[in-house]
Amino acid sequence: MSEIHRIKCGNVNCYIIENGTTGILVDTGKAEFIDKVIALCKSYHVKLIVLTHAHFDHAENAAKISDELGLPIGMNENDCNLIQSNTNQSLSAVSILGKIVLSASLKEFSVRSMPDIKPNIVLHHHDNLSNYGINARIISLPGHTDGSIGIDVDNKHLIVGDALMNMFYPTVSMLYHNREKMLESARKISRIGNRTIYFGHGKPVANKQWVK
Repeated sequence: MSEIHRIKCGNVNCYIIENGTTGILVDTGKAEFIDKVIALCKSYHVKLIVLTHAHFDHAENAAKISDELGLPIGMNENDCNLIQSNTNQSLSAVSILGKIVLSASLKEFSVRSMPDIKPNIVLHHHDNLSNYGINARIISLPGHTDGSIGIDVDNKHLIVGDALMNMFYPTVSMLYHNREKMLESARKISRIGNRTIYFGHGKPVANKQWVK
């Protein structure tokens, strides 16, 4: 069975999924946390980087970690336009807190440039990660971005990136490129059933009905 290790990189989470022999890094955090993430990748013999989506706070370190450790990068092709600019997929918010987070995010988008990422592996819904030693599959979760994905591990753990958020309280994503797809992804997560949900922002919680 796999273990999930949460790596707190400021207000963003990265994760290492490991089984005692090998591991997978999920998201890579902001540039200021690269040394911390690389050290843990070495400790857990990470063999693959998976990006839940290509916003800089989740992907800024991907190219450097890939180069330094010789790791392939996997992501969904529908987020490749975000590599050039995180503004290539517009974001919206409804709630007051969401609008505050959106304003802060757009400000960072305007001042931070992400090193060029060259994904080696295109990941799709139900792709299996067993070739990397981990019993996990990819779940398509579009809405926050077009190419957002999650990782379902051992039918026990579900890493969702920003398809859901727990910045202030557990909820559907406060920011989205496509609201209807975001809500349908939240429903999909609920239908998966008994899982611990690991967010891109915030502490893990038990799965539940996310959309009433």
